[in-house]
Amino acid sequence: MENTGKDKLITDMKVVLSDVDDLLKSAAAATGDTAAALREKAAGKLKVATEKLSGLQEAARVKGKEAARYTDDYVHAHPWQAVGIAAAAGFLIGLLVNRK
Repeated sequence: MENTGKDKLITDMKVVLSDVDDLLKSAAAATGDTAAALREKAAGKLKVATEKLSGLQEAARVKGKEAARYTDDYVHAHPWQAVGIAAAAGFLIGLLVNRK
């Protein structure tokens, strides 16, 4: 997912959580049917937020599977290049870890 999508999701979640917080504060001060309606509205907003996060989770899962499939195909097509890349990455990580 690109950064603008992440930023939009974060902004949307902040708005939803702020709305739910406001609704719950109002529900705490209200009584009877008003409190029940406010709690129901808050539950609806939380359901929307949960659905958005579930959609994001599914998209991340699909992209992860695609990346794994692409990597597997590449390694099978170019095994020695893959070994060289892994060795170089390990060497660089080792240098960074041992660096003081």
